[in-house]
Amino acid sequence: MTQPANDLPTLRETVARHGLDARKSLGQHFLLDPTICARIAAAAGPMQGQHVLEVGPGPGGLTRELLATTAERVLAVELDRRAVAALAELAARHPGRLEVREADALTIDPAAALPAPRKIVANLPYNVATPLLVGWLRGAAAIASMTLMFQQEVAERITAAPGTEMYGRLGVLAQWRCRTTLLISLPPGAFTPPPKVWSAVVGLIPHPEDPGPALFAAMERLTAAAFGQRRKMLRGSLKSLGDPEGLLAEAGIEGTRRAETLSIAEFDRLARILHART
Repeated sequence: MTQPANDLPTLRETVARHGLDARKSLGQHFLLDPTICARIAAAAGPMQGQHVLEVGPGPGGLTRELLATTAERVLAVELDRRAVAALAELAARHPGRLEVREADALTIDPAAALPAPRKIVANLPYNVATPLLVGWLRGAAAIASMTLMFQQEVAERITAAPGTEMYGRLGVLAQWRCRTTLLISLPPGAFTPPPKVWSAVVGLIPHPEDPGPALFAAMERLTAAAFGQRRKMLRGSLKSLGDPEGLLAEAGIEGTRRAETLSIAEFDRLARILHART
């Protein structure tokens, strides 16, 4: 039975008690405002019966709000041993609902770590946010939704439309696999310590169709080549894939176009042709 958490120390008291000064090497910027943490938890949508993965909980502000929902269970993965100790008090008040695991989140497979249905909700450490997202996109078929905090620029890249300056490889991969929405923007002062940039929460809901690992790998190869030399025409930037003219002709795409002009559907067409050729 979950015990009331109103006797818990404040987040700032928790930080002081456990010497949890944010470390740049870990990309840490803590959210200590319960109202903001509650907004992020609410943005993740209905939680009834959900098993939630949180990465980088720090002193546990977002963790507390996730536990205040109807989520079945929360798995908090934390690399910083100081934060693991700080979260022990919270875990004691939520027996069976909160597991704190000291681990590198890059080594955690959500599908193996939690039963379905699964959601991921996290204020991501800046230094590993992009590789974490790409890894989760590979396994997005096993995830109900992701509600993730990034630097604002990264969030804009994830949600960018074709033909815009921010549109690139990350946006194509994310939008190919998920419906993406920029949900909340937060100024530096919302964090302790304040980062130098704004941050934003992105919602990602996976599309029903699962392309599978081989087609996903083909899309990764395609987007890496296309945006690796984004100023080049596609007939030049795709040379590393072999026979770019034939690939583009089969997809009905002009070789004089550039990567940022292609829609997600056009990238999908190219990736499927590339996959069929390998």
